[in-house]
Amino acid sequence: MSGVGDQQLSRRARLRAETSAEIKAIALKLMATGGPDAISLRAIAREMGMTANAIYGYYATRDELVTVLISDVYTDLVSAVEAARDALPDSDAAGRLLAWAQTFREWSLANPEGFRLIYGDAVPGYQPPPGGPAADAAHRACAGLTGLVAAAWPRARTRQPHDGYAWHDFDPGLVSLVRAEFPDLPPAAVALALRVWGRLHGLVSLEIYGHLRGQYHDPARLYRVEVLDLIHSLGLTPPEAARA
Repeated sequence: MSGVGDQQLSRRARLRAETSAEIKAIALKLMATGGPDAISLRAIAREMGMTANAIYGYYATRDELVTVLISDVYTDLVSAVEAARDALPDSDAAGRLLAWAQTFREWSLANPEGFRLIYGDAVPGYQPPPGGPAADAAHRACAGLTGLVAAAWPRARTRQPHDGYAWHDFDPGLVSLVRAEFPDLPPAAVALALRVWGRLHGLVSLEIYGHLRGQYHDPARLYRVEVLDLIHSLGLTPPEAARA
């Protein structure tokens, strides 16, 4: 009998996971058509043909659902860029940065609602839990970008303004993370990592929000040139294929 019971539990868990995934997919679809304010448990319940009470069995509040959504999409993004980076050897600092950047843009264009949820539109009335909904993914993203800068730092430090950065200029949580993983990295390198982050996100954000539309017909080329310029500014040599 235990085998039958285990199968029933497994089937119930699978159905619950499938329903939870459908709830999240519909929430993102509602956001795509009606903006962040369109995310509500009642609206999702109507889309799924469920009662409001039934959906509360999966997510007790709208904010709980939004928290899970942000965490899921942010984790998915970070996993994608990490995998692209790690497909290249540690010795290829330029290639790893280029892979991270290109994958970031590709993921963002394939998941515009997820991008907006992480980096753009605030969900009206949403109260994130202490530490934020995606602290682990955010730390991974920060550590990943800092690691890319750390690999380039021996050459980049002679090309970058130091501007008197000190550790107290940064968030204590970020300082703790960076100094644990990169104990020899100075504050100026962390500032550089934040600037790299800004350059990788800038054109993608303009593209996601439609501001490049009508201005330029090949945003992929514009982004590639920007990333190659960034790589050069770090004293690195881009891969031959990227320069073609």
